[in-house]
Amino acid sequence: MEQEVMSYSLLEMASKGGWLMLVLLALSVLAIYIFGKKIWMISKAGKIDRYFMNDIQDQLNEGNIKGAQMLCQKYDSPIARMVEKGIEHRRKSATEVQAAMENIGNVEVARLEKGLSGLATIAGGAPMIGFLGTVTGMVKAFFNMANSGNNVDISLLSGGIYEAMITTVGGLIVGIIAYFAYNFLVGRMNSLTASMDSATADMLDILEAMPKNKE
Repeated sequence: MEQEVMSYSLLEMASKGGWLMLVLLALSVLAIYIFGKKIWMISKAGKIDRYFMNDIQDQLNEGNIKGAQMLCQKYDSPIARMVEKGIEHRRKSATEVQAAMENIGNVEVARLEKGLSGLATIAGGAPMIGFLGTVTGMVKAFFNMANSGNNVDISLLSGGIYEAMITTVGGLIVGIIAYFAYNFLVGRMNSLTASMDSATADMLDILEAMPKNKE
């Protein structure tokens, strides 16, 4: 007689994990939303013409302050807003210009980083929720065995263990994905921050070399 082989789809396996799987599902949806929103915002913030600073320098060297400001306003980018602030403070000392640009940069970075802590929380919390499911599943298994008296059925134990293992796997999957997504976004933010610092240094050099008689 041929032995029947049991198989489960991922959805069927997830349904065996109990109500904690719904929590993990909600966290996974939230993680995807945060990642999608942040990667879009960071990518948009980093889009700027590679010759932007050269164009700004040309405009300022020609004394076209208004043209340089309009060029900054053309881009919806933290770098452009920092440079515009530098142009606005061009008559002040280099230290004051740098402070003004860095203040704008800090505001922009804070805006872009908003929500990343939520992704980090999911990365750390999802596995803990999975482990909670492990504990509750094992408690359920031994509770059923204790109430079965002398008629111990292996299915009573296996059902609870199955639930325990499924929630553990679910929590680890959500946590690992959120962890890599968080670190990917942090890497993109670090790259953008480096570009902003470079733009600040370039702007200070441009203002230092700017002909004063053309303002």
